[in-house]
Amino acid sequence: MNTYLTHDGAELHYERSDSADGEPIIVLAGGAAAHPSYLDDLAGLSGVRPLVVPHLRGVGDSPLPADPEVASFWRQAEDVDRLRRHLGLDRVVLLGHSAGTRLAISYAAQFPAYVGGLVLVTPPTGYLIPGGPGVDRVTDARHGDPAFDAAYAAWQTGPEQLDDDGLTEWYGRIAPMSYATWGPAEQAHSQKFRYRFAANRAYFSVDPPDDLAARLRAVEAPVLVVAGAQDTGVGVGPATELARLFPAGEIAVIDGSGHFPWFEQPAAFRSTVDAFL
Repeated sequence: MNTYLTHDGAELHYERSDSADGEPIIVLAGGAAAHPSYLDDLAGLSGVRPLVVPHLRGVGDSPLPADPEVASFWRQAEDVDRLRRHLGLDRVVLLGHSAGTRLAISYAAQFPAYVGGLVLVTPPTGYLIPGGPGVDRVTDARHGDPAFDAAYAAWQTGPEQLDDDGLTEWYGRIAPMSYATWGPAEQAHSQKFRYRFAANRAYFSVDPPDDLAARLRAVEAPVLVVAGAQDTGVGVGPATELARLFPAGEIAVIDGSGHFPWFEQPAAFRSTVDAFL
């Protein structure tokens, strides 16, 4: 396991795959506060560019700070920049998934000069773009499926137990909402997730500034937003609106995919991301 020191002296951990040449991509896991092992090798993307996957504050081998705001997605942008410098990169390509896209966007807003590119995979957008078409349509099409309806009911009630096990168990119950289909492969994939409750709460402990969307106009680097056509948590419309916030933003919609396109449609995911890179 590799480590680097942050602005407050904490030693944070990261994983690195070196099966490819070139400058690495920093990969930010979602959850929030899910262990990044669920990402696997992003459908073999580690064979195209080295992948550096940090353990965010309070996740995996990285400690949770005494001040939870330091572990917020807004403040952890400072950690990402420390990691960039630790890796010796002038500019960095960030790939974020789900809640990890909040951190990628926060970094881009605070350190736009050091962004070489952003890949935002199935990004939640409610904190930036209120409402938007797409989610209700996809959700309505899934109702009537017993597994989906049970997951939807669990999503509305929330976790029964507010700790690591309770959060992990709840995400397991709502997992059928996150995939375009719910078969044995999807069920096995959903079992890979482990969550840290305190890190999850800390991640959302700081609200981004009111001008966050306006700040993204200063991000000149290319930005790819990847949406799943059947993603009931994000929707295609909001993801498209997010791409439009960036001067060089583009949207790619992957059919037959929910929230995990590298797993659900690996060939389409790879062709889309490889072309962007």
